[in-house]
Amino acid sequence: MLKSDIVIKQITAQETIPVRHPELRKGRPIEECIFDGDNLFTTFHLGLFLNNHLIGVATFLENNNPLFRADQLQLRGMAVLTKYQGKKLGDLLLKKAEELAIAKNKSIIWCNARLIAVNFYKRAGYQTIGNSFEIKEVGTHFVMFKEIK
Repeated sequence: MLKSDIVIKQITAQETIPVRHPELRKGRPIEECIFDGDNLFTTFHLGLFLNNHLIGVATFLENNNPLFRADQLQLRGMAVLTKYQGKKLGDLLLKKAEELAIAKNKSIIWCNARLIAVNFYKRAGYQTIGNSFEIKEVGTHFVMFKEIK
C-alpha cells in the first residue's frame, strides 16, 4: 500500500454507513448507524479511500463537553474496515481532522472511546479523563481528548 493510493476527503453522513455498520453496529439495525448531529451544517465527515474504495470514516461535531473550556470538536463514529486495521490508516484520519479543526479555531478534539480503542487513541496523543462508563448495547467507553493547539 502506497501513500499515493490513499485519499482523505470530506464525505456525506450517508456515505459513512458502509464502514460504520460492519465496524460499529455489526448485526444491529442499519438505522443505528445514523447519529444525532450527522446532518448539522457544522458537522463534517471524513472518508479515507484506498484506490478509490472507502475503507475508513470519522465524524466531527461541534458538541461541547463541559469537561473542557476550549473550543472543541467531538469525534464520533470513527472506524476502519477490519482488513485494513493495524496499518496506521486511522492515524491519517486523525491527522487530517486535526488540520481541519485548527483551521476552524478548535483547540480540543474529544471522543467517547470504546475500551478496545483506548490504546489506539493514546498512541495518537489522546488522554483519558474520568472513569469508564457504559453505553447500552455498545460497551465500555472512556472520554478521551487531545489538545491540538
